[in-house]
Amino acid sequence: MKTLLTLCLSVIALTAFAQNQPAAPPPANAPATAAPQIPGAPPNLAAPIPPPAAGTSPALAPGTSPVGPAGAPPAPGTTVTATLSASPATTASPAASPAPEMKATGMFTGNFLIDNFRKGGPIMWPILIVSIVGLTVVIERIFWWGGRWFRRDPKLIEKVFTAIETGDVAEASRLSRGSRDPVLRMMWNGLNHQHASLQGALQVAAGIEIKRAGRFLVVMDTLVTLAPLLGLLGTITGLIRSFSFLGNEELAVQAVTGGIAEALIATACGLGIAIFSLVPFNFFTSRVSNLEFELQTAATNLEVMLEANVKAKREAEMTTTR
Repeated sequence: MKTLLTLCLSVIALTAFAQNQPAAPPPANAPATAAPQIPGAPPNLAAPIPPPAAGTSPALAPGTSPVGPAGAPPAPGTTVTATLSASPATTASPAASPAPEMKATGMFTGNFLIDNFRKGGPIMWPILIVSIVGLTVVIERIFWWGGRWFRRDPKLIEKVFTAIETGDVAEASRLSRGSRDPVLRMMWNGLNHQHASLQGALQVAAGIEIKRAGRFLVVMDTLVTLAPLLGLLGTITGLIRSFSFLGNEELAVQAVTGGIAEALIATACGLGIAIFSLVPFNFFTSRVSNLEFELQTAATNLEVMLEANVKAKREAEMTTTR
């Protein structure tokens, strides 16, 4: 009798404690099922529920226990409330669901250049044309100066000057004929026209060689100035596009950020092309200046040596006549 009374009091206390506890939130993937209340029944007792369906297992409500203290069975006349929860076989937990594959994103994955080209706006097309022209000119000039380096023949130039110094102008002309060195071509042109106008012939030949060496430098100079201006124009158009959407609150943030991205991309591309063209432009300009100095030096030496030969011949003729 005492044991039965103790069990009844324990069950009543556990039921009251369960009602005072806050209800646990239902799982996100399974709707919570509540036990129906029987009209007229005490608030702490719930009607018995039907047996669980296949694939489900009964779960006790928070704060309740199917057995009493020390594993004793429940008291007669009491009803245990229970909730049904889906078994793992029928309902997958959020942690067990396969996560979607994350696509690797980065600067060098996908069509990074194409995406940024589209984001840069319509001004990117003139910038693309400028970049192609600049790259073509730089490659052409690199090949030309590379061939010029291999065409140099300083030893042959020394032989020509030695022949002129000894008075053998015909031998000097023969040595310089057919050479691909710009200095030797100029000297050959001057030697063949020394009786008409030596200085004029040297100036014409030197001008032709300098023009060949400085070909496309004007184009590169134009690209160095034009590319940043196109980038600045892209900046202005991007900012205009950004501010045109400020009145629409729904699209303001996305449109403004898109316009700012367009402005920055165009500016970066313009500056990049200008920097890429400026370094080769300065290098090729310095090479042209060096070639001009070599031609002037060779022309001056040729004039001095030929004048010295003429004076030596006159003095020799004067001595023979006396």
